[in-house]
Amino acid sequence: MVQIGVAFLAVFLALMTGIGIWGMKKTKTLGDFFLGGRTLGPWVSAAAYGTSYFSAVIFIGFAGTQGWQFGLNSLWIALGNAVIGACLAWLVLARRTRRMTQNLDAMTMPEFLQERYGAKHLKPLAAAVIFFFLLPYSASVFKGLGHLFEAVFGIPYDIALLIMIAFTGVYLILGGYFAIAITDFIQGIIMFAGAAVMIAVISGKGGGLAEMIGKAAGAYNAHIPPEARPSVLTIASLVFMTSFGTWGLPQMTQKFYAIKNEKVISKAALVTTIFALMIGVSAYLTGAFSHVFFSSETVPRDAAGAILYDQIIPSLLTGQLTGNLQILLALILLLVLSASMSTLSSLVLVSSSSVAIDLYPARIDAKTGKDRSVAMMRFLSAIFIVISYFISRFQIGFIVYLMSLSWGVVSGAFAAPYILGLYSRRVTRTGAYAGLITGSATMIVLFFVLGSSRSPLAASISIIVPFIVVTLVSLFTRAPDKELVDRAFEGVKGR
Repeated sequence: MVQIGVAFLAVFLALMTGIGIWGMKKTKTLGDFFLGGRTLGPWVSAAAYGTSYFSAVIFIGFAGTQGWQFGLNSLWIALGNAVIGACLAWLVLARRTRRMTQNLDAMTMPEFLQERYGAKHLKPLAAAVIFFFLLPYSASVFKGLGHLFEAVFGIPYDIALLIMIAFTGVYLILGGYFAIAITDFIQGIIMFAGAAVMIAVISGKGGGLAEMIGKAAGAYNAHIPPEARPSVLTIASLVFMTSFGTWGLPQMTQKFYAIKNEKVISKAALVTTIFALMIGVSAYLTGAFSHVFFSSETVPRDAAGAILYDQIIPSLLTGQLTGNLQILLALILLLVLSASMSTLSSLVLVSSSSVAIDLYPARIDAKTGKDRSVAMMRFLSAIFIVISYFISRFQIGFIVYLMSLSWGVVSGAFAAPYILGLYSRRVTRTGAYAGLITGSATMIVLFFVLGSSRSPLAASISIIVPFIVVTLVSLFTRAPDKELVDRAFEGVKGR
């Protein structure tokens, strides 16, 4: 197995490096590096969105945890991700985002908020939120990949981290968004194929898909007593957080900035939805099927008897894919690697842009007149990758808390000012400030009040509350400048 996996890995990493070198030749300006020159078609755009959406977390952490605790009810999360997080996100946000960011000459979420509301202090504030909360998130992806390499390939954790840093750095730093988009497309094909193989093989082990679903439902009822099953509120908050929550994440909305034109949106929406359905259903269904292959006694546990949810899916796959099926296990592991690297590259790019674009105004060299922005983006991408390594390697205590908070804080801060700014001409600068601060603060407070186990509920509340705050504050504060609003909404239908 190790030899097959290493061979797959070597080919995969060599391909990523080649794409990075190719992308470097097409990257001349800051717009090229960060947005691919706004020239991406529907298939590549859809793959970039879908692969950034799903990382190893869904296949290892979420599938194991929600699959065991929720059983087949975890499929509601997959459905929400596909319909709300993928399809509706494209249909509701993409067209206006593409048009308005072009009208305002904005490349990042902080730039969009500053230009949309005419608020010069909003950009550094938004950039700070991205820096402090997305950087730890990227480190958590590095950490998961390191443990994956250690468990499967026998590579020590520290060395595995260095390998990931080296190869991620090569194709991201050299090729920028061009390289990311093309590698995302290739990784998307790997993820789709790997997910299909995983669910087909695991279902076949239990007598077919229909029979496995029946067995999983019965085993879940036997393993999880009624009082331990999740409430409707718990499931709903997870669906909301992982579906609507993505609407406010800068690494996701960036994909709308980069599309070639508005004609690609409907096709990209369809492709992304199909992709999300395959990935989500295969991951959560495999997690639910763990009840068929494990009992309450044999499910992985630590010395104290607590269930090791992150070990459920790896143990299931390695236990069932033996003998002639080893090559399929290698493909599935490549699926997990692809999911993580695509998410990681998007996170690093957006995190580095928070400094290079949003906090670094002197892009033109005063002496030579040369644009230094691309060099600065490459330099900061490298710095951010190195910082992520040290966070992953040493697991600094307070940064671990930031990892847990990151999704809720970032989405809570940006969702309301961003989405309302796309659709309402009446939202004010003060309202945008209030929404960003309220969303961040609400998540931080609720995380410690409700506890980390209820963070999906805390994140959901943190996303909803700012919509109310922004609306109310905008009603009682001075209306935005008409000229600014007209420029933002120029060419926007139904404005």
